[in-house]
Amino acid sequence: MIPFRLTLQPGVPIHEQVAFEAKKAMMSGRLKPGDAFPSVRALSRELKIHVNTAMRVVAALTQEGLLEVRPGIGTVVCQPPPARRAERSRALGPEIDQVAVEAMKMGLSLEEFQKVVEERWRRLQPGAEVVSGKESEK
Repeated sequence: MIPFRLTLQPGVPIHEQVAFEAKKAMMSGRLKPGDAFPSVRALSRELKIHVNTAMRVVAALTQEGLLEVRPGIGTVVCQPPPARRAERSRALGPEIDQVAVEAMKMGLSLEEFQKVVEERWRRLQPGAEVVSGKESEK
């Protein structure tokens, strides 16, 4: 069983969407360091994606240091590598810019934008779970 859901979005490469959902599962605690990650075949079969796409997902997550392929054991979730503050800021820059521009286009104030980000942040924290489409604490 795959520990995350995928709703395909047009215009975004499938492997990026799957990798993003896997990262969300890791950050929220649904996939913990040491947990087995689904095999390429399982990803392909359960998400109904091409095997090569599933291979790209595993390769990208491995390259980012989020997965480790252990011969004879399988692929496991790693402890995310610590990043220095400058690296984190640089890595998130383009995504933050994109979200900020969209918020400005919608007319959100900085305070409203911060509130939306804070709500989403809390929903992704370990221990938050989805109940009937809404988030709640365990």
